[in-house]
Amino acid sequence: MRTYMLTCTGAALTMLIAMYEREMLYGGQWAWAAAYADIKFDTSRFSAQVINGVGFLAAGTILRVAHQQVSGLTTAIGLFVTAGIGIAAGSGFYEGVLIAVPLVIVAMELMSPVEMLYKRRLRNITVSVEVRDIADLAEIKQAIREHGATLFGIDVERTEEKDGQLPAAILSLKMAKGHASHSALLSSMAELPCVCSVRELIS
Repeated sequence: MRTYMLTCTGAALTMLIAMYEREMLYGGQWAWAAAYADIKFDTSRFSAQVINGVGFLAAGTILRVAHQQVSGLTTAIGLFVTAGIGIAAGSGFYEGVLIAVPLVIVAMELMSPVEMLYKRRLRNITVSVEVRDIADLAEIKQAIREHGATLFGIDVERTEEKDGQLPAAILSLKMAKGHASHSALLSSMAELPCVCSVRELIS
């Protein structure tokens, strides 16, 4: 929250500075200097540089975490949006700010559980599984077929135990129609003697 507030405040201040300089150059104390030097001033360049700067800042928040997942996308786009809100506020476009702020709050806070519920009802599911031996994947594939799901991708992360970490793989599945219960499939996989841990990957 503090990051968003500071980003918005900085963007708003940048636009206020741009508008202040324009006022000073074209009707204020600097008008004579602007006329003498034939200075051309473009206020939009300030907002463009804000977007560029926030782009670098947002890129730093996107990280690749375990199991080939990406984290920080929502934070990155949140920074981009708050910068836009700051530019709008600094420009005096308060109507846009009043519309954007509630939409951002709804998207960032209220939509998170709705999104999670939606993803848990999808037929496509990605599962991370740790086994005692990489050859045990054949038994897991058999259990998946018995559950009516279709396995269309296996990405082996570790083929043998290393540094205390068991052999592991990421399975991409598609649930059968009418059998879209993720928890039931995960439970059946967890009951296999060869499976040490199993969990669904939700990005």
